Amino acid sequence: MARKKLFFAMIASSFMGGFLALGGFMLMQPNPEPIVIPAVNEKTDRPAALTSYLLDTTSFAVPEGLNFVTAARKSTPAVVHISTKVAANYNMEQNPLYHFFRDYLDEEVPREKRQRSGSGSGVIVSSDGYIVTNNHVVDGAEEINVLLNDNRTFKASVVGIDPTTDLAVIKIDQTELIAMQWGNSDLINIGEWVLAVGNPYTFNSTVTAGIVSAKARNIDILRKNANDLSIESFIQTDAAVNPGNSGGALVNLKGELVGINTAIMSPTGSYAGYSFAVPVSLVKKVYVDLVEYGTVQRALLGIRIGDVNAKLAEEEKLGVNRGVYIASVGNQSAANLAGLESGDVIIAVNEKPVSNTSELQEQVALNRPGDEVWIKYIRDQKTRDVSVVLQNSLGTMEVVKAVNRLTLGGASFEDLSEKELDKLKLSGGIRFKEIGPGKWENAGIQPGFIITMIDKRVIKNIEELKIYLDTVKGDGILITGYYPNGEKVYYGIAW
Repeated sequence: MARKKLFFAMIASSFMGGFLALGGFMLMQPNPEPIVIPAVNEKTDRPAALTSYLLDTTSFAVPEGLNFVTAARKSTPAVVHISTKVAANYNMEQNPLYHFFRDYLDEEVPREKRQRSGSGSGVIVSSDGYIVTNNHVVDGAEEINVLLNDNRTFKASVVGIDPTTDLAVIKIDQTELIAMQWGNSDLINIGEWVLAVGNPYTFNSTVTAGIVSAKARNIDILRKNANDLSIESFIQTDAAVNPGNSGGALVNLKGELVGINTAIMSPTGSYAGYSFAVPVSLVKKVYVDLVEYGTVQRALLGIRIGDVNAKLAEEEKLGVNRGVYIASVGNQSAANLAGLESGDVIIAVNEKPVSNTSELQEQVALNRPGDEVWIKYIRDQKTRDVSVVLQNSLGTMEVVKAVNRLTLGGASFEDLSEKELDKLKLSGGIRFKEIGPGKWENAGIQPGFIITMIDKRVIKNIEELKIYLDTVKGDGILITGYYPNGEKVYYGIAW
């Protein structure tokens, strides 16, 4: 019995010694090499994974097309920092895009005495100094300075503005600049990577990345400035955009311009997840118009429209749940002359589908008065096509030149010459040349009076006067200006 116990004790001791020896050997061995998953699938040559799941840091291959370095390198030299000086008595808060500036105001200086500062971005689109930015970046500015990516600074002048799209063109006296290449916003797809390039909070040449979240987005932010003529067909992205980015570039991965960053949707005024850019197809058209004509050539169908939805489609028996519903057609308008009627549903312009009013407005706005477009529409649940020759805001088919003379409300106006502006020490103004019976005469205004502001908004020329008066019909206005003897006078008019 004693021998059996001794035998089993020896066997147990042997097993125990073996386990101890094996455990010691394993503890003394170095850690095994981690398994790295290949970044390229050998069978398809497509990216299979970005990194190993066993390592916190490791080299990995970026899938083709997801490298932002080239796009950033190509685009940043063409994006500029714009700083402005705005008149102390200019009411910037009236601009719905004011939040892009408010962080740059000198709040320590009393409101009635200070000259306010603004800050934004711009994009060089021509090597001879033409720069595209937002209208609200230069709105009311008495002085505009442009800081290039290479730290050179230049004074800039305004070539033209368009409040209906919140775009503006300014120019610096310089040549051989690096200009950004135009892209094609029509080819941008939802889910595609884009970069926002600008100067948020004066951090120059900042690049952020995101994807296109939506297209043809209307956020109803321009209507206050541009009335019913506003065009909102924004590219929506989740690239981080903050105050100071406004007027900067939205570029694709080739470094091509696909939009001008314009607005953010935020409860605080800072980035909260969504930003909006004017598509480059519209930017390019506005730019060419302002440089060539001094004013934007607005092509109009002459209709009142609304989006088609399921409820409207059922009530009107439209037979389609998407498109643009014609609520009314103006007499002798382009649409009226082509045979379009109220109740029709527009579904395409020049073979490009339109599913909402934003898309229709964008496609029409790409044209000029006198251009012919093909409209596809539905009437009585049947699809039809019609050719429409677009008109201007005056109901003709002619392009409109920028004017320096205007007759309105029984009075004639003219822009002041540069010599007169220098003599009077004014940055802009419109003179009453003649005044006949009407609102102006009833208010007591005399010939020679020079308008410099309306409702605390700087008015530099006749074009700005006409645009602003078109937006305030039915409202009272406060006019500020000077007589030739230097007397400053205010007039209130029920416009």
